[in-house]
Amino acid sequence: MSDEIGPGRSQADEPPPPVRPPAGGEPPVAILIDYDGTISLTDVTDMVMAEHVPGVWEEASALYDAGGMGSRRLMTWEMSLVDADPAALMGTAARQPHDPSFVPFVRRAQTAGIPIEIVSDGFGFFIEPALAALGVPELPVVTARTMFMGRRPSIAFPNGHPACFVCGTCKRERVLAHRAAGRRVLFIGDGESDRYAAGYSDIVFAKRSLERICLEAGWRFHRWTAFSEIETWLADLLASWRADPGTLQPVPPGAAPPNGYFCGPEAWGEGLVDPPPDSWPPR
Repeated sequence: MSDEIGPGRSQADEPPPPVRPPAGGEPPVAILIDYDGTISLTDVTDMVMAEHVPGVWEEASALYDAGGMGSRRLMTWEMSLVDADPAALMGTAARQPHDPSFVPFVRRAQTAGIPIEIVSDGFGFFIEPALAALGVPELPVVTARTMFMGRRPSIAFPNGHPACFVCGTCKRERVLAHRAAGRRVLFIGDGESDRYAAGYSDIVFAKRSLERICLEAGWRFHRWTAFSEIETWLADLLASWRADPGTLQPVPPGAAPPNGYFCGPEAWGEGLVDPPPDSWPPR
């Protein structure tokens, strides 16, 4: 019998969290946030691998970072290497630090009626316990589903794209779902797994390698180091919107993504597991 550890709201046989349009008096914006290296101050997925599977996975991870491998294929292979007590993996994850200004930022957005969603293309099993420890267990999590049979894990991708298998969790689809509901999407991230979310979002806060990605693609973005900086920016945005709602317009029905379709089946065709050669930067 398997011992399942992982997010309670993102089971393999359940749909992602529903997306609703903004109600009257709510700003037409949604906030999607990466977890590894963004809310957490380290890449927790990498820390789990580094402590429990030394060495052998690093070359494949570098290939992924260079755009030569899809994350779904990478994580499936990485999980096949793990032979560890699940409690030890959870312990490694639980020791990782988090941005102390994340929760005040969340409360600022919640007070304004802005939906917040955590979107992670990592192992995922440690995110909901971390959010509970931080005091924000109510935040919806869209990520992979990790299960253990004793010491050996397996991973499923309930939030992957149905026709494109490059990413484990399709952050792009979550961005597009919120935009289809009429909300501008503010995306916050730090790394390689955020490139597709950033390219479909209306407002991007980027640090570390996501800065380079945005520069390579020619996308506008804001640099950041702590959520306190984004909270200040959000307070100014809300003040401007309350003074003049025309400063933050809803996304028109049927509006195209800001940068068009540059990934997924619309750009690449169906069934890929790795990004096509020469697909970056998008042209």
